[in-house]
Amino acid sequence: MARKKSPTSGGEIKLNERAQRLLKTLVEQYIRDGQPVGSKTLSRDAGLDVSSATIRNVMSQLEALGLVTSPHTSAGRIPTAKGYRVFIDSLLLYKAPGPKELAKLKSVLEQGSSISELMESVTATLSEVTQMAGVVLVPRRDYTTLKRIEFLRLEPRRVLAILVINEKEIQNRVIDTVREFSQSELQQAANYLNTIFAGKDMGDVRRAVLEEMRRAKEQVNVLMQTAIEMAGQVFDRQKNETDVVLAGQTNLMHFAELSNLDKLRKLFQAFNEKRDILHLLDECLVARSIQVFVGEESGFQAFDDLSVVTAPYAVHGRVLGVLGVIGPTRMAYDKVIPLVDVTAKMLGSLLNSEHGDPTDEQS
Repeated sequence: MARKKSPTSGGEIKLNERAQRLLKTLVEQYIRDGQPVGSKTLSRDAGLDVSSATIRNVMSQLEALGLVTSPHTSAGRIPTAKGYRVFIDSLLLYKAPGPKELAKLKSVLEQGSSISELMESVTATLSEVTQMAGVVLVPRRDYTTLKRIEFLRLEPRRVLAILVINEKEIQNRVIDTVREFSQSELQQAANYLNTIFAGKDMGDVRRAVLEEMRRAKEQVNVLMQTAIEMAGQVFDRQKNETDVVLAGQTNLMHFAELSNLDKLRKLFQAFNEKRDILHLLDECLVARSIQVFVGEESGFQAFDDLSVVTAPYAVHGRVLGVLGVIGPTRMAYDKVIPLVDVTAKMLGSLLNSEHGDPTDEQS
């Protein structure tokens, strides 16, 4: 899916206090009800002692600025992506997660026995708490350290490769071999690989394996060639694994503005391919702070009716990934943004205490 050119802000928009109050009330009302907001509702809820004519005049000004729009022939107005942006940047008051939400997050984070299980749990919990889609960009494999590798014979030409990563995480890979190996031969191969690669950064291991594969072909040592070729299968497959974990995508079908079949088709295609999401999360990774993309700000057409809220998680000051929530543009930003922020901080704290800094082990 081709990325569109991201919209520009057009400079800072300055609104007087009355316009700010009315815009804030309109956005909050629309987030709650999902219906265009009329002048009578604004007059009742904004707490301003002004006439309906004055409110209509301010609404016309906000519409001229591109902050609100009138859908179809409705007498009411709804916020635009630009209007949401002003609301988020200037008018939003955050609501910290409640004790129940914090307890649930803490419970989920303490249950994960490996990095992959932890990321899946975090994503599912974000989805459950917000009733939207949760997303996590998992730690890059280049930030992980190989502790050791073992091979276990399954069938005459099938071998189970067991990788121990960052002290606790265990990953299994089934590989096919060109000939039958005894368990003794597999143990020798594992010993050889551990002698060379144990304790090294996974990115360095992958690159070294490719180099060793070329070198081994030029030498007579059959054991070394066999070990390197099996390692090549293991690390080549690992490189192709997804870096994005998604959960709760079907929650988005419950929002009226996302129920159009064509929109859903494009949206779920984007979720399945994950390419656009990965690109967006990579941008958030570089930003190193809470990021909110509203509608067309993401630059991807499939996300035009969505907002993406992300926060980075870090270990010892080094950002390893980002997590967040994907939902309709009329999401409750006052609750979602601090929830995502707190979850990222809790995840980073857990990784710091339980798993250590992967980059510290690259010796």
